[in-house]
Order: sequence, then structure tokens, then C-alpha cells
Amino acid sequence: MATSNAYSEASIRVLKGLEPVKQRPGMYTRTDNPLHIIQEVIDNACDEALAGFGKHIEVTLRRDGAVVVDDEGRGIPCGLHPEEKVPVVEIVFTRLHAGGKFDKASGGAYAFSGGLHGVGVSVTNALATRLEVTVSRDKQVHQLVFGNGGEVIEKLKTRASTAEDKKQGTRVVTFPDPKYFDSPVIPQAELARLLRSKAVLLAGVRFTLNVEKTGEKQSWLYKEGLRGYLMAELQGAEPVIPPFAGEQFAPAGHETFAEGEGGEWVVVWTEDGNLIRESFVNLIPTTAGGTHESGLREGLFGAVKSFIDLHSLLPKGVKLLPEDVFNRASFILSAKVLDPQFQGQIKERLNSRDAVRLIGGYVKPQLELWLNEHVAEGKKLAELVIKQAQSRLRSAQKVEKRKSSGVAVLPGKLTDCESTDISRNEIYLVEGDSAGGSAKMGRDKEFQAILPLRGKVLNTWEVERDRLFANNEVHDIAVAVGVDPHGPTDTVDFSNLRYGKICILSDADVDGSHIQVLLLTLFYKHFPQLVARGHVHVARPPLFRVDVPARGKRPAQKIYCLDEGELNHTLDKLRKDGFAETAWSISRFKGLGEMTAEQLWETTLNPDTRRLLPVALGELDESGTNSLFEMLMGKGEASSRRTWLEEKGNEVEADI
Repeated sequence: MATSNAYSEASIRVLKGLEPVKQRPGMYTRTDNPLHIIQEVIDNACDEALAGFGKHIEVTLRRDGAVVVDDEGRGIPCGLHPEEKVPVVEIVFTRLHAGGKFDKASGGAYAFSGGLHGVGVSVTNALATRLEVTVSRDKQVHQLVFGNGGEVIEKLKTRASTAEDKKQGTRVVTFPDPKYFDSPVIPQAELARLLRSKAVLLAGVRFTLNVEKTGEKQSWLYKEGLRGYLMAELQGAEPVIPPFAGEQFAPAGHETFAEGEGGEWVVVWTEDGNLIRESFVNLIPTTAGGTHESGLREGLFGAVKSFIDLHSLLPKGVKLLPEDVFNRASFILSAKVLDPQFQGQIKERLNSRDAVRLIGGYVKPQLELWLNEHVAEGKKLAELVIKQAQSRLRSAQKVEKRKSSGVAVLPGKLTDCESTDISRNEIYLVEGDSAGGSAKMGRDKEFQAILPLRGKVLNTWEVERDRLFANNEVHDIAVAVGVDPHGPTDTVDFSNLRYGKICILSDADVDGSHIQVLLLTLFYKHFPQLVARGHVHVARPPLFRVDVPARGKRPAQKIYCLDEGELNHTLDKLRKDGFAETAWSISRFKGLGEMTAEQLWETTLNPDTRRLLPVALGELDESGTNSLFEMLMGKGEASSRRTWLEEKGNEVEADI
């Protein structure tokens, strides 16, 4: 049977409007149930309340399956867009990357908001069979209806408001399309939890949930804020010390952060029981945490360690780590970040690097002051923390006893770490002595080791195992890691493994990629079980730095970009934010040696802000993978490599 494999201009399909969302809904929202697309509408209402408009947000689950969200905000503008010549309310619900959250300049509609990408309620519209919008503003009521996944089925109608209409606000009625979700039912308990947490974060704003089917009505209005919420969630667990609550926001003219950036938090330490940990960025729940939580951890650790050192409370031989302080801490953290960078559209994790310094810099001095003003309580907390550290050390010593025999002489150029906790320790295989010097100064010597490599590592694809140690670099890697070369089915002794993470760190250029390939070949061919167990990683240093001047509320920024694709994305975003083409400057790092120790730590070594790519064996079966490596790395395969590069070279991703 003949088949057509024609690849022509007609093969390229351009997805327009909301089609990308309907084709790949999982890229834009959760598809287990429609709660997240309703949350997008709720978040818009919360952004209005956060900006100071409206004191009541009401959500109704109707009998017919629709979800109604009512707010008392300013109401979405309904006039014609000056450039698009289409009603603005229609653009908001039908165009991806359109919205008021991009305007971050002084006097913009939203200084702080959860909306970032401009795809929120347009996703809601795309995945709904019907969506009705009613806007009350300027003594007028505007109504617009969408259907069939985002098409306008009833054009915008405007009438004068009457006494029965509310003065201002937006009502959105959504009928989620069941075909896009595993279950069409919105989990009521999860929705109630979401509204309750929003009420906690927006003190003085009432949130109401109505369920027509059961007649149930719940309402939340919190004046006591985060503290009361956390204590209620802990269900009577006895705190070691009184809750540590605080808040701080950057003033106007702050040299590092924009006016209003900062956070509010409450932390409670308990000796046992469940831990409650919730964090938010501009009212958006960040269920996977992120850099703001890392900042909280760093701030708490710094303050507690300083107190313990000041009062000489630490027993001999015990060294504190951040997890000792954080292990029994429950917290609620609400951060405000002017231009948050999230991981993915569903915003589960904050990636903004500056948030570590923002939250940590505000938390540490406040806790330090409180502990030194309440020394008795501070010593109780210190006792709990030291107990956690001693428990951790006892566990580590058990591991040490099993691996105490057969210690090899470590390579002289290895700069080792101090910790003996294998799960935490990392070794960086660094290209060149110059980069190695920066890495040594920039690392955390507690758990990060540096092994500089001289020149390019030997291509070990066709080297016999018993000849590997003739090469000094390969010998040093094996001895430093603590595992002998082996095959995929060999019985391997991992008791002498010295690092939980083995990180390849090379320049972000062609030569650096070549060194990565040579080291990956070594690990795949001669240390395959290290790869299979998830020990091997590739560190991803940036290739570019964009220096952006201060503008409006936004202070000057340094934005690091991994590659040209990320650089182009960053420049596009700066243009959308209203920066002139000549406003920024771009620097290109020629190599790791050019980066200062501080830059290398911030971008590549700091576990809270780096990008570390885990290496896995992938989906190819062993024979297919071996054949591919043989063609790419075999000495007699030059012609095959050339043919492969001509045919498929452009398909290879630059980031491995």
C-alpha cells in the first residue's frame, strides 16, 4: 500500500487564537479537573482586591455545572483597544499573551499581581463550552458571551446600569468543557481550601462559596491574618516557642528591590506532629515552593546559627545545617514580587533568583532581634535545632562505619567538601584551572567539591576498562567519586561513593559541549550504574547577561540567559514591558573563568537558583543507544558521523 510522506509548505500548520490551548491543554493548565481554570478567574478578582478595589469575592457552583465568580473590582475595560480596534474585554478572553499585568511601570494598572503571561482567563475560555462576562463600570453594564471554546457568540452589549445592578465589578460564568478533563467535577474541598487561603492573605476581604445543589454556604473573613490561620491548621500542636511572625517591604528608592517588594510570614516550630507549609507569590499558591521558600530557609538558618554562636550553645563536634533549623518548622509565607518568574503556566514554583535575597534578607534580622530579646525562648529553639543536628549526624556515622575500609589516596588537585553526608555532597568536574579557581571561591565548601580537569578528557568509548587508569584525568575522576569502572550488569560496590551528585561544569560554548559529550561518554560506557541511579548531572551556566536600567518601580536588573533562545525571549519581554531598544546592554561570557565567584555561585552553584540538568539513560534500548554512541564516538565512523550531521544535525538540542 502506497503512503504519502510528502513534506511541503502545506505540511506546516499555524495554530491561531486559542487553538494552541485546545490542542495541548496540559501545557497551560491541570487536566485532572477544571479547578485551575476557575482559579485563573478567581486570581483576577484577587488581583483587584490586592490593588485595593473590592471587599467581597463570591464563587457559586451552580446546579447546571457552571461556576460563577463575582467581584467588586474596577471591572474589565470594555472600550475599543487603541491598536487592535476590538473591545478590550474581548481581547482579554480570546488572545493569548494579552492583559493588564504586563504594565509594571509606575502608575500601571497592577503593581503586584499573580498574572504574568497573559494567558490565564483566555485558557479558561478556550476550555469552556460557554463563558459569560458581565462588567459593571462607569454607570454602565456590559455583557459578552463566548461559546464553542472561545468564539464570540453574543457580541458586546451595553446598557445603562439600574438600581439593581452593582456599582462596579466583574461577573464571569464558566461552563467547563468535560472533554478536556479527567473529571468534570470541581473538588469542593480543594476549592474551599483555596478560597480560605486567599482570605487569609487578603485581610479584610470576604470570600464566599455557594453550592446550589446542597444549599451549602461558606464564608471566610480573616482579620488576624497568617498567624491565626497557621495555628488553626496545626490543630492544637504545642509550639516550642511562640509563633515568629513578621513582614517587611522595600521602601521607595531601595537600591536592590522595587518599592513594595517583600513578604509576610509566620513560622511555628513543633517537636512532633504534621507540618503545615504553604507559600504564595502575589496571592498565587506555589505548591512546589521555590526561591522565596529558599530565602525563608536561609534567613531562619542564619538567625538561629548566629544566636547559637553568640551564646556558645553548640556542642563540640556538631555542625549546623539549614535543614536542622527547617526540619520541624511549619510556615505560611506570602511574598510580593514585582515581576515574578514562575515555572510553567500553572505557577506551582517561583524561579525568580532575587527572591532568595529578598525574603532571606528581611527574615534574618527580624528573627535574630527577636531571639536576642527573648533569650529563654531562643535557647528552647536552639535545643530543638541541636537535637535535629545530632540525630542527622548519628545517621551519617552509621553510613561511615560501613564504608570505612579501603580508602584511596584522593587526587591532589581535588578541593574536597567538609560534609560526610553523601546524599547532600556534590562534586563539580570543572573545565580548566581558571574556571576551577572561580568555582573554588564561589562554592559552598560545606558540601561542594571541585575537581579541575586539564584540557579535554580522553574519548573512552573504545578504551578497554583495564587501560582506563592510564589516563590521569579518568583516574582522578574515578578515585574522587569512589566507584570503580563497571558494566551495566556488574555487581557494583557503592559503599565508597563519596558524592550524591556528580556535576559536569563546562563553558556554555561549543568546546564546553564537546567536553560534556566526552564526560558523558565516560559515564555511560564505564560508569553506567551511576547514570542509572541518577547521580550524574550537567550544570548549565549562562552564556549571556542582560543589564537592564531602572524604570518606574523596577530597580536595575541583571538577567542571566542560558543561550540565544532564552536571550531572545528576554529581549522580547523587555520590549513588551516598554523598554527602548537601546536601554539594555548585553554581555557574553567567553568562559567560566570570566565569571566572578559571586556570579558563578548565583547562576550555577547555588542549589536555590541554579539550573542543574539530571542525566538519565532515556528511552532508547541498550542496543540503540550503543549504536548511536558508536556512530558518534567511534574512531572509524567519520563518514557515518558526517552523514548523520548533514541529515539530523539541526535536530540536536543545544542544551543536550
